[in-house]
Amino acid sequence: MENHDKKNEIRTNLLPVIPLRGKVAFPHVATGFDVGREMTIKAIERAGENGDKLVFICTQKDVEQDDITAADLYTAGTVSRIKQISRQPSGSIRVLAEGLYRARARVIQQKDGCFQAVVDEVPTRRGDEVLVQAYLRTADALIGDVLGEGGKISKETAQKLELITDAEQYVDTATSAMRVRVDIKQKILEEERLLERLKLLERCLNDELEISRVERKISSKVRQSIDKSQKEYYLREQLKAIHEELGDEGAEAEEYREKLRAKGLPESVLEKCLKEVDRMQKMPSSAPEYTVIAGYLDQVLELPWTEETKDTENLADCVAILDADHYGLEKIKERITEYLAVLKLTGELKAPILCFVGPPGVGKTSIPRSVARALDRKFVRMSLGGVKDEAEIRGHRRTYIGSMPGRILYAMKTAGSINPVLLLDEIDKVSSDMRGDPASALLEVLDPEQNATFRDRYLEVPYDLSKVLFITTANTLDTIPAPLRDRMEIIEVSGYTLEEKTEIAKNYLVPKQRAANGLTEGKILFTDEGIRAVVEGYTLEAGVRNLEREIGTICRKVAVKYADNKRMRKVTVDEKKVKELLGAARYEKDESLSTPQVGAVNGLAWTAYGGTTLTVEATAYKGKGEIKLTGKLGDVMKESAHAAITYLRANAKKYGIDEEKFSTTDIHVHVPEGATPKDGPSAGITIATAILSVYTEKPVRTDVAMTGEITLRGKVLPIGGLKEKALAARRVGIKEVVIPKANKKDLQKLPKDALEELHFIPVADVDEVFKVAIKG
Repeated sequence: MENHDKKNEIRTNLLPVIPLRGKVAFPHVATGFDVGREMTIKAIERAGENGDKLVFICTQKDVEQDDITAADLYTAGTVSRIKQISRQPSGSIRVLAEGLYRARARVIQQKDGCFQAVVDEVPTRRGDEVLVQAYLRTADALIGDVLGEGGKISKETAQKLELITDAEQYVDTATSAMRVRVDIKQKILEEERLLERLKLLERCLNDELEISRVERKISSKVRQSIDKSQKEYYLREQLKAIHEELGDEGAEAEEYREKLRAKGLPESVLEKCLKEVDRMQKMPSSAPEYTVIAGYLDQVLELPWTEETKDTENLADCVAILDADHYGLEKIKERITEYLAVLKLTGELKAPILCFVGPPGVGKTSIPRSVARALDRKFVRMSLGGVKDEAEIRGHRRTYIGSMPGRILYAMKTAGSINPVLLLDEIDKVSSDMRGDPASALLEVLDPEQNATFRDRYLEVPYDLSKVLFITTANTLDTIPAPLRDRMEIIEVSGYTLEEKTEIAKNYLVPKQRAANGLTEGKILFTDEGIRAVVEGYTLEAGVRNLEREIGTICRKVAVKYADNKRMRKVTVDEKKVKELLGAARYEKDESLSTPQVGAVNGLAWTAYGGTTLTVEATAYKGKGEIKLTGKLGDVMKESAHAAITYLRANAKKYGIDEEKFSTTDIHVHVPEGATPKDGPSAGITIATAILSVYTEKPVRTDVAMTGEITLRGKVLPIGGLKEKALAARRVGIKEVVIPKANKKDLQKLPKDALEELHFIPVADVDEVFKVAIKG
């Protein structure tokens, strides 16, 4: 039997609208809310002007939306009367409104700065009264069960519901007090049938009861199964809160934990660091060890572990950058391009360990910076010259006061990425003493098979160096230990020819020095003859470092003239102007022997500063068959001289030498420029030719120079530094160069112009040398 509402009249009002976010207002319930939006404040003011203080409270569909329209509001809501308004310290307005009856808006419109709506009261269809009472009792019992399970309904609400006899008021009060989703509350508010409203309430109460039982069950299991680590975590969280209140070091320890977890450290490293944090947390901040641990953790956090730069993808861009920065150096450019091409195809490649070997000033130190720019990587330079302490590489153990990581990790920290270009400059200048051997420490760093797990003594955890592109530089390989040399890919960087130096000066050095001294192309012009005059008369080097200094000197002198006379015409720096600005030439062109002489032979030598010519002189005098060697010769060169004279004594008849001379004549071999140390086996055939010339009294050709090691059987063995030696011969006007036959393959590495001007004579034994060099 259905019971319809006895009310014959439906109340209709034009009321200001108050939209709520995340909350539903019900009749018979006082609702409190904060007001901040301007249109809501206007609505409250308008309700006060009406006198009855009535408003229509409805719910906003999207909680996050600030600027709303009528379409963003539910049309069903509650007509309420404002009971209290108070202003909060934060500037917002606190409102308390009492719900009167449910209503539905016919239309909501924005007017006079606020929403207004014509609302009709929502009638209630009660239905069968017996069922209504049955559902009411069921709901009352469920609320008791929820309370028994520790549910989210307060005792005050339960006591209040016990006093309510009207089913409609019961539904409104209970639904308002429950923690139910807004859309469910809105559905209960909109429903006109009382029985359906009770059913919805019962469903909500059953859900709440089930949730309460599950929560209680989980809580019980957790309490039963809690172990030591969980207890520690719980206590640690409490301790964290206490430390935060006290403002002491506990908060700092937790901050370290958060930073370490966010850093992306390898598992083993993170585990060790967290243990260090636990140690730190157990000691007072005034303890010395506390500062040591904090410093260690800071070092770990400052190192790059996952940060990586992306390599250049376009090979043409890489080549263009290298060409723009440096002239020549084709081997280096080719090797870097190969590395990038393979990396692009495979996606992952262990970085090579490159070693650039050559004389000073040829670009060994500057080209790695260009390589980094070409690859779009970070660049770090680390000088090894004079490093004697192994700890410089591996770091100091933390047991020492003031200990720090080694210079390798310091360089990685400076780079800020795990794949920089790291230049180890002057690796041939590393030495050792009682504090250890740095070269041995570098074995791990420069081994692609080991450096993925490099261990610094300070860090005490593996650090990955496999993605670092190591480039080392050296003037000579002689002082680099063999195991270390074996780990590096050697690329020889030879000295420059006159033509190469001229091009480098024109395209790189002159523009650089012109700009550095405030000059423009309209104020100073260097001719090719002027540059050659500077190269040949004022520098004596394989590279271009001094050449740049001399060009800078010229630019400064011209700048002084322009400062005195701003109307001065453009200065053209030719050969004549060079002498005017730099004075007399400091180096005269090397002169070989002008006329053939007995016992004087043109030899070729290689030094760390490039190739040079030297004259080996020999003379004979009465004596007991002894040999005297002067000119500050090294042991190897002295042994070459003894090997040469032994060969000649053994083959005296072959060369027409009177054997008595060996016992009645002393031989003195001298290499001029006695203050300069000289060593190496490559002067062997030169010494042999000089001694044979003395014994046979036959002169030696002056347009021939030679280089090669001699054996006791008269064989000529290969030598190094052929390019530098050939350029030195060309510089002094020599036309023919005798070289070991085994070095014939190295001729293809020589500049084209040198091959055209010089005639190379490969020889396998000294007979061929003597036939070419000795006249008659």
